[in-house]
Amino acid sequence: MRALRILLIFVVILGGLFVIADRVAVGFAEDEAADRLRATENLSETPDVSIKGFPFLTQVAGGSLDDIEVGIKNYEAAAGDGGQKIRIDDLQADMKGVEFSGDYSSATASTATGTATIAYDELLKTAKSEPTQVAPGVTAEVVGLSDGGNGKIKVTVEATVLGTRLPEPVSVLSTVKVVDGTVRVHADGLPKFGGVDIAENRVRAITDFQQKIDGLPGGIELDTVQAAPDGVEITVKGSDVRLAG
Repeated sequence: MRALRILLIFVVILGGLFVIADRVAVGFAEDEAADRLRATENLSETPDVSIKGFPFLTQVAGGSLDDIEVGIKNYEAAAGDGGQKIRIDDLQADMKGVEFSGDYSSATASTATGTATIAYDELLKTAKSEPTQVAPGVTAEVVGLSDGGNGKIKVTVEATVLGTRLPEPVSVLSTVKVVDGTVRVHADGLPKFGGVDIAENRVRAITDFQQKIDGLPGGIELDTVQAAPDGVEITVKGSDVRLAG
């Protein structure tokens, strides 16, 4: 009995040491992965990396990790072909089936899903925010974007008729969706400017706009988009997503 008791104590101690070693190793790996991701994506801040699953060391021995969560506070994504950038806030991505090279210099996830936000002031940069003539003597410009409720964007427009600015801006609810990696905003109806009849295509040249977003981390792509109180909420997805290397 005494020998059995000693053996059990020894096993418990070894188990505790293994858990400690495993947690130390995963913490080191998370820091290394965060640093490599920052360098690979040229991020201004070090991202948050959390490696899920236990034990970590046995996953490493098998050459793959089950689940890695990545958080990036601010990401400057490419916005079209003109070299413009658009800020993506609070990108949270969940990487599944992460395999890495033998020297740990590169890692690729089989699938990835995530969420992020594009603030309304960022999206406003893509709209025609300068006065534009929509009819003889009538100019209009988009001055604000906000949450219109029920997944809609409220587009606020100021207009000037015959040199006189209308006393109140006009607003229109718009549908927002993703088409081929492009965020598209399309007015559900058309605003009226001082009772002046304006051709629909001229009005939509102001109220409707789009912004292509690519160059997201690791090659993930836009999936869906919906208006929310703090901005446009997007979901992303991808396969064979490169984390580093």
